Order: sequence, then C-alpha cells, then structure tokens
Amino acid sequence: MLNWTRRGLLGTASLTMGAVALAQGVRIDAKPIAAGAGRIDVHQHLLPPEFLAALARHGKSDWAPAKWSAEGALAMMDERGIATGILSLSTPGPHLGDDAEGRVLARQVNERIAGLVRDRPDRFGMFASVPLPDIQGALEAIRHAYDDLAADGVMLLASMGGVYVGDPVFDPVMEELNRREAVILIHPGPLAGPPAKGIHPTLADFLLDTTRAAINLVTNGIPRRYPKLKIILSHAGGFLPYAAYRIAGLSNVMNPLVDADAMRSDLASFYFDMALSGSPTVLPSLLAFAKPGRVLFGSDWPYCPNDTVGYFTHNLDTYPGLDGPGHAAIDRNNAEALFPRLRVARG
Repeated sequence: MLNWTRRGLLGTASLTMGAVALAQGVRIDAKPIAAGAGRIDVHQHLLPPEFLAALARHGKSDWAPAKWSAEGALAMMDERGIATGILSLSTPGPHLGDDAEGRVLARQVNERIAGLVRDRPDRFGMFASVPLPDIQGALEAIRHAYDDLAADGVMLLASMGGVYVGDPVFDPVMEELNRREAVILIHPGPLAGPPAKGIHPTLADFLLDTTRAAINLVTNGIPRRYPKLKIILSHAGGFLPYAAYRIAGLSNVMNPLVDADAMRSDLASFYFDMALSGSPTVLPSLLAFAKPGRVLFGSDWPYCPNDTVGYFTHNLDTYPGLDGPGHAAIDRNNAEALFPRLRVARG
C-alpha cells in the first residue's frame, strides 16, 4: 500500500548517523550484487548536509522531507534488486537565489557524490548539479564535473523561475553538454506561482512541469540542434505520453508551420524513467509512445519511501504487457546503453 503521509511529504529532513559517518570519511560497505543481475536506477536522490544547511538558511527545509544515508540507500537497493543508483540532487537544486552561493553548493554536492562513486563505482553513479540560471556558473560546474569528477551525466531542473529548459537563454549550456554527449536528467519542481489549495505540488504540478519542459525543448529544436544529447524525462514524462497527440495536433492548429508528425516524433525521442510510474495505467501509454530502448528504471528514493518504491516496482515487475526481455530492457539494458561504464559482458 502507498504510505505517503503529510508528514512524509512535508516533514523536516534530518541526517541519519550513516550520513554523518559519511561526512567524516567512513568507508561504505555493502554486500555486492552480481554483475548484470541488478537494476540501474536513474532516478535516485541524496540529501547531503551542505544541501540541507542551504535549504535551512533559505527557509526551504520543507523541500527535504526525507532522511538519507548512503547505508540506507544501499539497503533499499539490495532489497529492491538495484545494482547501481545514479544519484542526483532534487528540487530546488543548488541555486537558491544567489549565484556565488549556487556555485559553491553545486561544487560541494558534486564532490560529495563523486566521493561515493569513487568508493563504490559498482553501486553509485553521478548526475552532476549545475547552478542554473547562472550560465557561467553552470559551464564551470559542467567542466569540473566531467573533467575532474568523471560524472555520468547532469541533472537540470525543468524550469527556473518560470523559464523552462530549452529556452534560448540556456543555449550555451546545451551546446557544451552536446559537445560532451551528455546524459541529462530533467527533474521537475513546483510551478511558478502559488500552488493550488490543498493539492501538494508533487501530486500534479511536477508532472505538468516536466511536460512543459519537454514541449519547450522540442519547440526550440533542442533534440534536432543538439543530437548528441540523451535527455531523460522524470516520472514517465509527466503527462506527455498521454497527451502527445493532442500537443502536436493543436500546435499545428495554432501554427500551420508546425509539422505535427515531426513534433510527435521529437517528443517520443526522449528517454523516460519509471519513478512513481509503474502502474497498469501509465505503462500501456508510455510503452505505446516511447521509442524502443527509451524506458528506464527509477525509484525516486528517498523522497519516495521504500515501501512505495516496492509498490511501483511490483506493478512494473508483474505487468503482463512486457515479456522477459522487455522487463530486462527497462530494468538494466536500456540504461547500459547510456552509461557504458556499467555494461557487463554477456555470454
């Protein structure tokens, strides 16, 4: 059963003893998972102390409702058959209003994730944080993440202050990421403006934020102008698989120069993670819409509690519309294509 209480969604985060031990440099140990036998989780978060402190300074502690530790992550992963979790910072990201602070926080978070990966490269991966909308700071963070920390990819927020990823103002960042053939996780946040009364932003606004980002990326030609990018949309793409034909068709009505078929194809060219999306209603739409090889496993832990990870993972595992190879593709094989260092030899 789902176990998302108000306390779980909005409670104040606190570090566990495991996270404190990590901050003090204690080595992480956990039982190994056989190579090739476990899932690759492309949507897993961490809550490092630098991030928690910054949220507290800005009065945003309610956006860190979960407890996190490396040991807790490994325990969840062992229970759910996850071999490797690609870690990222969640919303609101490292930029909380001040460019200088955002650059420092992004560097601190990225170096912390890189330390986890160095310690257990089999169990952890890294989506680097970049302090957008600070363009120069973002470019510096990308250089440091790839050249010094061997990042597996980057995490970009769907929108920043109401300006969506894909906007031409961010072209210098997309150009640099394209040059590096980057894997990008697009993560949603609250919509600009006040939330609807009684409806937490994670319930629907996050899905709309991702959908808007996807439309803006395609409308501004990002997939075609920067073809080396591999862009993952969180939470099965929000509303995109369900509404893509409407989006493309009405775009053509509003602007006859829009090729609805080409737009629909571009919308389907993204990758989609399964975080909070393993369900008998999401899966038929997503699998009918996404191009082959573009659906990936995701847990959204620790924002999504362990029992809820289990709920959605069970739904995915028992979905009858997938055969054995189809399940293996989502669990691991599609992600191996994105992260070559995690590939395993098969007989």
